[in-house]
Amino acid sequence: MKAVLVEEATKTLYIGEAEIPAPGEDELLVDVRATALNRADLLQKRGLYPPPAGASSIIGLEMAGMVAAVGNKVQGWKKGDRICALLPGGGYAERVTIPAQMAIPIPENLSFEEAAAIPEVFLTAYLNLFVLGGLKPEHTVLIHAGASGVGTAAIQLVREAGARSIVTAGSEEKRKKCLELGADITIDYKEGPFAPKVKEATNGTGVNIILDFIGASYWEQNISSLATDGRLIIIGTMGGAKAESINLGLLLSRRLQVIGTALRTRSVEDKIKLTKEFSEFALPRFADGRLKPVIDSVFDWEHVNDAHAYMEQNKNIGKIVLRVHN
Repeated sequence: MKAVLVEEATKTLYIGEAEIPAPGEDELLVDVRATALNRADLLQKRGLYPPPAGASSIIGLEMAGMVAAVGNKVQGWKKGDRICALLPGGGYAERVTIPAQMAIPIPENLSFEEAAAIPEVFLTAYLNLFVLGGLKPEHTVLIHAGASGVGTAAIQLVREAGARSIVTAGSEEKRKKCLELGADITIDYKEGPFAPKVKEATNGTGVNIILDFIGASYWEQNISSLATDGRLIIIGTMGGAKAESINLGLLLSRRLQVIGTALRTRSVEDKIKLTKEFSEFALPRFADGRLKPVIDSVFDWEHVNDAHAYMEQNKNIGKIVLRVHN
């Protein structure tokens, strides 16, 4: 089969030949029609984010496609079914295998490109908001990088939970999109510190949950933005991994929780449980349009290097999708 491979010397991507994976007895073999970019892909091609043990070395953390073959212990799926799924790797290829219990049926109203934009960002947002964050209707959530893939998913999930969101984003276009998706308040982080604006927007009480991709450079402002019993959920460290000063007294006095999270390295059992919970909540909402995958652009996979270059410019609103030809 064809797959996107990495030229080690230059770290550029090219379409080459790879071995077709064989499905196990509890797995599905899927013809991939579309996949989507994640920042982890940029790191993996540079050798900075290796796949988990036993996972495909091919880049790609999600996909949408059609079932091509079914393992002999699989029930509930048949050849030709349209599915999307989270992957530990292997999405930038014509075919991939997945545990059958991690497959998500694609609603009839969604294309393969739209479906490919769902698994990684919506499952990440659902995990961090509902499972780790304990999201409740009375909560206010601060979402950093609101126009990112996870950000646009999180805004919609907060809205559907009946809660309130405050979002940071760096351009008027991005903030406008966040408001359209259901954000209650947007903040331009380029205009100065966001913490005073969060305090103002919450009448001084702070937010209950923060989803943070930035890390060290936002540490002090994040802590000061949390309400008592608030939870800071760290998803990424784009702004650094080492905070210079940490006041543990604030964590104690205000009963704050700091949670580090990663979806890719969770066990298959955890991912199956998460997929089932998310599907129950989200599939009816995707089917009737309450939830929507947000796609910035679609590239044919022959132009995968252009797609990666575009992501590195940080201009996208929502997901960048690759259309796979097979």
